[in-house]
Parts: sequence; structure tokens; C-alpha cells
Amino acid sequence: MKPKIQPLGGPVARERRDGSQIKLSTFIPLKIRKRGGSKVVVRPDGAVESPGKVASQIDQPLLVALTRAFYWQQLLDDGVVGSGSEIAQREGLHHSTVNELLRLTLLEPAIIQSVLAGQQPKCMSLLWFQRNPLPTDWVAQRDVVAGFDA
Repeated sequence: MKPKIQPLGGPVARERRDGSQIKLSTFIPLKIRKRGGSKVVVRPDGAVESPGKVASQIDQPLLVALTRAFYWQQLLDDGVVGSGSEIAQREGLHHSTVNELLRLTLLEPAIIQSVLAGQQPKCMSLLWFQRNPLPTDWVAQRDVVAGFDA
């Protein structure tokens, strides 16, 4: 499938002094690359832009998982439920899923804020947290996140 590019303007027609017209066209060098599920524009200077998107990219699955994890942690703290297995039974989930998500409550607050703002590294996703061990020490967590950008 060929990517479609919407021009922001059309070619400009200018009139000559003798009454005939000249058609002027502007060529803008760009490349279109596919990043994940969306297409981005790569400018000649190498900068990447996503047309029609804001600078921050909120990861919905990760945001939902964080919300659920903190809600479940609140249930545990208030004594409404006694364990992750009890939450799993109430929610109709496997106990390992609940326990994996509860680990997200151990994230450093700055990392949580970056996820909420949509400013986390692109490779930091819910799938990454499910497949990789998360250090409980916040300094170690910062080092892991710093490794994403490298």
C-alpha cells in the first residue's frame, strides 16, 4: 500500500506579462517511515515528526495497567481483600496477571509521572514490564530507564 501524502497547498499559477500562465511547483524532500503502527515524516535534517500528533505519546495499555495496579493495591491496603489471588478471583483473572500488575506500584514516582505524561521511552511498555524483572530499588529503576534511551 502506497502512503498517501496530503499536500498543504497546491502549485501556484503566476501570470506572465504577456497574459500566459506559468505553473510553479514546490518540491519538499521528505521520507515516510513506518514506526510501530503509525507513519512518521523524516525531514532532510533527520528530525522525525508525526503529523497530527502531539509530542507526547500516551501508552493506553500501560496507563490502564498502572490504574488497575494502584486500585488493587488500595484494596489490599484497606483490607477489602487479603491477597492478589483473591483479587484475581474477583476480577476473573489469573493470579499471576494480578501479581505482575501489582509490581507496577513499586515504580519510582518520577517514572510513573513520565508514563502519565506520555513521555516514557518508546520501548517502555506493558509488555516489557511483564517480560522483564523490575528492580525494587528506585535508583536501579532509573538506571534501567536510562538504558532505554541509550
